Formats: sequence, structure tokens, C-alpha cells
Amino acid sequence: MIDTADPYAAYAALRTAGPVHRIAGPDGSPSWLVTRYDDVRRALADPRLSVDKRNALPGNYRGLSLPPALDANLLNMDPPDHTRIRTLVTKAFTAGRIDALRDPIRRTANALLEPMRGAADLVTEYAAPLPITVICDLLGVPVEARPDFRSWTDTMLAPPGPDEARAAIGAMLRFFAGLIEAKRSVPGDDLVSDLIAARDQEDRLSDDELTSLIFLILFAGYENVVHLIGNTTLALLDDRSRWERVRADRSLLPAAIEEAMRYDGPAPLAIRRFPLEDLEIGGVVIPAGETVLLGLASANRDAERFPDADRFDLDRAAGGQLALGHGIHYCLGAPLARLEVAIAIDALLDHAPGLTLAVPPSELRWRDTIRTRGLTGLPVKLG
Repeated sequence: MIDTADPYAAYAALRTAGPVHRIAGPDGSPSWLVTRYDDVRRALADPRLSVDKRNALPGNYRGLSLPPALDANLLNMDPPDHTRIRTLVTKAFTAGRIDALRDPIRRTANALLEPMRGAADLVTEYAAPLPITVICDLLGVPVEARPDFRSWTDTMLAPPGPDEARAAIGAMLRFFAGLIEAKRSVPGDDLVSDLIAARDQEDRLSDDELTSLIFLILFAGYENVVHLIGNTTLALLDDRSRWERVRADRSLLPAAIEEAMRYDGPAPLAIRRFPLEDLEIGGVVIPAGETVLLGLASANRDAERFPDADRFDLDRAAGGQLALGHGIHYCLGAPLARLEVAIAIDALLDHAPGLTLAVPPSELRWRDTIRTRGLTGLPVKLG
């Protein structure tokens, strides 16, 4: 059993015991967990491991149940469909568009920090509202709808029950249908309008693919960044010398973010995969169609790849961490995520140089899931 509050001891024990283990996956179905860095990195780029659920053995995988209009996304697609859709969205998700968000992200960060005095919860008051604002700006979502987006996403990730999850999914699907209709009638300077143009002019996206792509951009662009901001802030505050070093030398900020992604990244597991043939990983033969989970968090703490891997090290040589994936499914929004986190931490260093944790780290609470690695709250004193 993996303790969601501190999973790393369990991952270390699994790596020591062997490279691949038979476990119960997050949905309770039987799965194979790959734990060591070299095996995980190779598997992430292995075309014999499919993400298409149609390649799963009958009854072997359940997973999150989504309607077709949300399920036809890049996380469920192999080439050539994956290549076709990723190429389209890459053209719309340009470096220029991301860079144009730099000043709006900083203004949003400053506006969220300005009213904070004395004490605050950095997750609910800062780390969560910042990325939902950014991703909704990118997509062209009206301001009045943004609180609903955040509520729907949170409910889907940690539903109180199946009825609440279905209600959130249904509400999100209806909203997307209305948003697409509105943007088709009156296009704007936003990503949804660009994707609609790709769908309507080139006829290279089905309606379900268009809706699913918007859903994925929103979902991943919000959830990962919330946890990256929270986990990076905690890693810096957990040892005061780290915070002070980065505050004094902002050139260390990119290294701090990369190390935070390695040390305590937002996704413990990569999206599940299914071998297209009997496949050997780490000396273990996994039958075709069974579920394979690639342990990103475990790989990123593998001392064979990262010496003294359980220590957060601002001076660690850059490169190699797998928090955002590897291969054709590498996170499309990685440049935007890095930009958001860098601006969020930089603004926090300016606004609250004396920032401290309001409770001991042992009292912090983590989301009770191995699908994501994120705090439910981060109480701080602003100094």
C-alpha cells in the first residue's frame, strides 16, 4: 500500500525489490508498475506501449469513465491520429502566444497577492486561481464561467461520489458545446477559435476530437500547475536556506523549478499503457493488453540516475527529470507550465520575502490519490 502523504519510501522499497511489480491500479484493476528510471524512460518512448484503451484486454482496465466527446483526446490516442491532432494544436499553441501571456500572468499573480496580509492558504488563494485564470485566458473562456471550471475540475479529480462526478462531467460537456458554438459564431484571438478554424476549414478534427482537446488543455493546464506551484513553494520553504538563496539570486529559479518537478512532481504516474505484444520490461514479460503504469515519481527518485535522490538540491545538474513525460506524449503545455510557475514564485518572493510555513510540514495534508501529487492546502505566514 502506497501512503499518499509520503509515497517515496514505498517507491524506494519497490525499486529495491525489483523493476516491475504486479499491483492493483488506482481503479482497483490489476496493473504492472514500472519503478526504475531507465525502464520508465524507455517505456515512455516505446511505440509498442499503446495509450489507446481499445488495446486493453476485456475487463483488464476500467479507468475514468468519460463520454466520447471528452474521451477522444491525445491521452487516449496513438499515431497516426495522435500525430495529426498534436500537429494541429502545436500550430495554435505557439511560443509567441505563450510569451504574450507573460505580462498577464504577472498581473494576475500580483492581483492575487496584493490583498494577502498576515496569513493565507497559498493553494486556495493563489496556486489554484492563478492557472485557472491563465488557461481560461488562453482558451477564451468568459470570466463569469471560470469559478465553475475550477469546481468541475476539482470534483472530477476527487469526487464525493459517482453522482457528483457524472454531474460535473455533464455540466462541463454542456459548457464546451456552448463555448464552441459561441466561438464559431464570433471568433476571438484565443486557442478555441484557432482550433475551431482548424476543424472547420481543414476538416481534420472531428467534433468529439475538438471538444476533447479543449477539455484536455483545460484539465491538464490547471491541475498540473496548481501542484507545481504548491509543491515548489513547499520545497523552498521546507529548508529556509533554499528560499533565501533563490530570493537573493533569481537566476536560480529555473533550477529550483526543475528540481521541484523531479523531487515532488505533480503526476506520480504516467497515463496507463497497454502492450501491443508480449513485452519485456526490466526482465519481466508483460502480456499484451494488460495495464502498465510507469512510475514517474519513483523514477525521479532513483539514485542510480540522481545521486542523493531524496535530497532537494538547487545545484543538481539540470536535465533528465520525467515529471512532464518523455517521447511523443511529453506534455504539450510544458513551456507554459514552466512560465507560470516561474512567474508565480518570483512574484511571491517579491511580495512576501519573509514567507514561512504556518504549520509543521508533517501537518500538511495531501490529496488522497496516487493519480496526482498535490497539497489540499498550504497555510503560510506572509511576514
